[in-house]
Amino acid sequence: MTVDAADLNYGSIGALLDALHARKISASELLAHTIARIEALDVPINAIIVRDFDRARDAARAADAALGRGDRLPLLGIPVTLKEPFNVAGLPTTWGFPQFKDFRPAEDALVVARLKAAGAVIIGKTNIPIGLRDFQSYNEIYGATNNPWDLGRSPGGSSGGSGAALAAGFGPLSIGSDIGGSIRVPAHFCGVFGHKPSLGLVPLRGYSLPPAPPVPGQGDLAVVGPMTRTAPDLALSLDVIAGPDETRDGVGYRLALPAPRHDQLRNFRILVIDTHPLMPTGDAVRSAIRRLADRLGKAGARVARSSASLPDLAESARLYMRLLNGARSPRLTPAALADAQGLAAALPPDDRSLQAERARGWGMLHREWLAADAARLQLQQKWYELFREFDAVIYPAAAVPAFPQDQSEPFDARQLDIDGKLYPYADACFIWADPASTCGLPATAVPIERTASGLPVGVQIIGPYLEDRTTIALAGLIEREFGGFVPPPALSFAQSGRS
Repeated sequence: MTVDAADLNYGSIGALLDALHARKISASELLAHTIARIEALDVPINAIIVRDFDRARDAARAADAALGRGDRLPLLGIPVTLKEPFNVAGLPTTWGFPQFKDFRPAEDALVVARLKAAGAVIIGKTNIPIGLRDFQSYNEIYGATNNPWDLGRSPGGSSGGSGAALAAGFGPLSIGSDIGGSIRVPAHFCGVFGHKPSLGLVPLRGYSLPPAPPVPGQGDLAVVGPMTRTAPDLALSLDVIAGPDETRDGVGYRLALPAPRHDQLRNFRILVIDTHPLMPTGDAVRSAIRRLADRLGKAGARVARSSASLPDLAESARLYMRLLNGARSPRLTPAALADAQGLAAALPPDDRSLQAERARGWGMLHREWLAADAARLQLQQKWYELFREFDAVIYPAAAVPAFPQDQSEPFDARQLDIDGKLYPYADACFIWADPASTCGLPATAVPIERTASGLPVGVQIIGPYLEDRTTIALAGLIEREFGGFVPPPALSFAQSGRS
């Protein structure tokens, strides 16, 4: 092995592929290094909660044989992790629910099959909150995952284990999912990159609550997408997993995403939004976004801080809260559904709070959902018009950097501290997932700086529907111009004395 350990810990997919192709390291050696790092560092972090190291070693040996034959696949020999809900044949899929702890699917999710076909070495699964419904990643089966930047803080959720794994150097790629910021918030909290694809771009077969059999289909809001430590790695991995399901839409359709709108910062028209009418943005996030806007302007981009074309963010957030809980309502028991419908019926019609809108969403009738969907179509059209004026919108990923772990209260009873004032936890966290989730737009999370105490701060770049390459390209330009991922200093092998 002739590659520096730091490059193995935090190298990009592209750099690791170069090393593999040049025979500076073998896939088996790269895997052994990654496994040793996980075993040395993951106990206090608790990111990789399902480990498949024996089969990974077999896959790495097969990758070495393929590399020896001259094969060149997009991820050949690259160690990859997956968020726990993705089906991997023979491994548990629980979604954090104790009643499913013994469920083991018989076949891989389609995304997993595509990763393997591209040569990826699947090393395990990452932790989540129960039911994927939190911004802290903990459950009764696997416990809590901690943020590598500060073990007392959340790595985000629900793809928190994936964000923590990337920040800790446990492989260069993890696949997450996002319905309420679940890729974007962990990327922001952990200082990594994440991409929430356009709705329907990546197929969901094999990403379903146990014990449902895997079938083709599209979520109402939910998507799955890559998390990495560089923007180019997002583009590479999205190319591997995107495209219609071969057994359904793929019968008649093929993927043909448009190229990025621009390849230089000075050509981008960017709208920067750092506030929300219903929820404050903490100073650490707001000031970082303003500094980024200044830097973008000095680099030649055309930056605006407001626009008459911007859709009504308050109304959009209310719509999103209804749709979000409507999408989750199939998980309710009959008794819980009856309770939710009773609560919604008792709400005053003029109660437009976000909590009230979520309550209405749990028990929506189909006709009510159709009305909400019609409102969404109107909102999507407004975003379409906005993106005739702008190429991208920079938007907070969350109101604050990574906050302290605290599961002492039930989810709906918690509050979040934003600059010394408490706000309802669900409101303060979910609100930033809209509008990209509501309208199915692509959103790329990119780290932009760190706070005075050293915590990462990121933003999400929202773009036009199916113009995923544009948001990733802008993330890459920001990374190249202003810096991107930086390893958490406390996890340096030099400090720990391990290699």
